[in-house]
Amino acid sequence: LDPKFDAGFRAHNTNVFPQRPDRAYVGYIDGGALILDIADKAHPKLVGRWQYSPPFNGFTHTVLPLFERNLLIVSDECIKDDGFDWPKLVWVVDARVEENLVPISTLPAPPHSAFARRGGRFGAHNLHENLPVPASWRSDQIVVGTFFNAGVRAYDISNPYQPQEVAYFVPGAPVLSRAGAIQLNDVYVDDRRIVYTVDRFVGGLYILEMTL
Repeated sequence: LDPKFDAGFRAHNTNVFPQRPDRAYVGYIDGGALILDIADKAHPKLVGRWQYSPPFNGFTHTVLPLFERNLLIVSDECIKDDGFDWPKLVWVVDARVEENLVPISTLPAPPHSAFARRGGRFGAHNLHENLPVPASWRSDQIVVGTFFNAGVRAYDISNPYQPQEVAYFVPGAPVLSRAGAIQLNDVYVDDRRIVYTVDRFVGGLYILEMTL
């Protein structure tokens, strides 16, 4: 990996779900997307790994399994301002064979020309992670994620080979933000399809209704 993009090898987001309590799905920064066998908690074992950096610029953030579809949604994290580490993407990965993870598409990225120099970070970050708790919205057809200065966006992945953007929200620059643009950082969707998304700095919390 190019040293100017090197963020190291360590776990970032780690997901364990009741559908597969023997598996952990880990974004391992510059180590890619990992599936771990955690049946023996004292001795986790690597089952599958998708490593795509290089040639891409590193920082795998989230690995979200869609169990009934044998897919993983894998998000990168942009960590540099002004598009320096572009592209930072959200990937759809075929996980039918855990030992051989195969990328099959990416979610359509917001246009580089419109956002790269708008201010602050531009690229993928957090996903709504289908949390297995009461009141969390869960879907294996719609993916919702944050893209810093490109806002929060929703995608239809009913055809995993041709994802389609179906909604987005990009607020204006918050007053006094050091980025000079919105930096939507995280997102959660409740079972009423109310979307909660928060700015990284001073913009506060936005509450939206998703009508998809």
